[in-house]
Amino acid sequence: MHEDQLFPAEPEVRAVARELYRHAKDLPLISPHGHVDPAILADDRPFPDPARLIVVPDHYVTRMLASQGIPPHRLGVPTLDGSPAETDGRTIWRLLAEHWHLFRGTPSRLWTESVFTDVFGIDTPLRPDTADAVYDALAERLADPAFRPRALFERFNLEVLATTESPLNDLTAHTKLEADGWGGPGGRVITTFRPDDVVEFDWPGWAGRIERFGVTTYAQYLDKLRDRRQAFIAAGATSSDHGHPTAATLALDPAEAAALFDRALRGAADAGDAERFRAHMLVEFARMSVEDGLVMQLHPGAVRNHNTALFHRHGRDVGGDIPSPTGYVRALKPLLDEFGTDPRFRIVLYTLDETAFTRELAPLAGGYPAVFLGAPWWFLDTPDGLRRFREAVTDSAGFYNTAGFVDDTRAFCSIPVRHDVARRIDAGFLARLVAEHRLPLDEAAETITDLAYHLPKRVFQRTVRTGAEQ
Repeated sequence: MHEDQLFPAEPEVRAVARELYRHAKDLPLISPHGHVDPAILADDRPFPDPARLIVVPDHYVTRMLASQGIPPHRLGVPTLDGSPAETDGRTIWRLLAEHWHLFRGTPSRLWTESVFTDVFGIDTPLRPDTADAVYDALAERLADPAFRPRALFERFNLEVLATTESPLNDLTAHTKLEADGWGGPGGRVITTFRPDDVVEFDWPGWAGRIERFGVTTYAQYLDKLRDRRQAFIAAGATSSDHGHPTAATLALDPAEAAALFDRALRGAADAGDAERFRAHMLVEFARMSVEDGLVMQLHPGAVRNHNTALFHRHGRDVGGDIPSPTGYVRALKPLLDEFGTDPRFRIVLYTLDETAFTRELAPLAGGYPAVFLGAPWWFLDTPDGLRRFREAVTDSAGFYNTAGFVDDTRAFCSIPVRHDVARRIDAGFLARLVAEHRLPLDEAAETITDLAYHLPKRVFQRTVRTGAEQ
């Protein structure tokens, strides 16, 4: 990045932002929520060709091109129906370069170009006439042992990386990482408990997954969930994550919850049953968090698979999801009535609905000791979105009811870039407070190190192997 990239344009404020950024830029990275495949680090094999590293798994990239009529299979995204998808990495790369102008002004372009320069040391701008040169330079780097996953992990200064797994996952990759000294409690790569696929009645295949889960009754289901949480904790987990369509919570009588579960097993549950059950299960998961200490994360508000044609051809998580308005104040009240002031409970709230930051989320974080605000996520994980977040929530929630930055990425090489963007935006925001004489410079310097490093460690209960928090 340019040394002043993303800093305020006013010379006086920019100078302060530069100074504040220097306090944060070299701090270790805490990545408490993301979707990197842990097998990448467990196996430590060379990355595949540049297209399969940078294009194929990145639904930010494939989604933009799909919006311009370029189907994902031409970019190498596998199909579910057996129809062919492009397999030649250079062909995929040339197609990206041909349409690179579509990404002007987007965070995808900022992240990707920064990966080229900051991670791989390639300064050649991507254009149709330079596509092969950039591809060849990337391929040469990927063949170098210095660019294998664990070597990059070290170079990125990652202190901890949390991945995300289903209760059905056997955690084999994490077992291997622990055997190699990389995983387990206090390890460098840890897991996160994500039970959505065994909670959502209307997620296709739910009954089959419950059969694999090995339960036939609601009581067995709760016991198995508690058991799996313990296995995840043994693999280093410090948090759970829940990606429901809404933030609704509901404390049902156990008999009613059992009746819903039985109805779903019979294939007789409807959409209303599904919403009531997942709302109830959020309360049950909060109860489990009080018991076992996992920090609870809630990522609501995505209408999954809105593009049904894309879903039927390529499956989930390929760019077919759309944000939806989300309410929190009434939706979370049943959960917060039970656990909002319990010192053993902690919940980190995210949103895809920016209108909720000032109106609902910041006041909730300012009113309940158990509530923290998660960083802007997904469609809002942009320089402007991060800036608007600070402007929206600081008045009510301050800085210390927020949980630090999460990169929420599947793209391993983009992790340091995304964190650097967040640190630059926070430096600019704090610099403006200093320039307006609303915050002393020394306190701003302390705040930016807290936002970048100390807060996420504290909120997500991250400790090093000695048990002493840095």
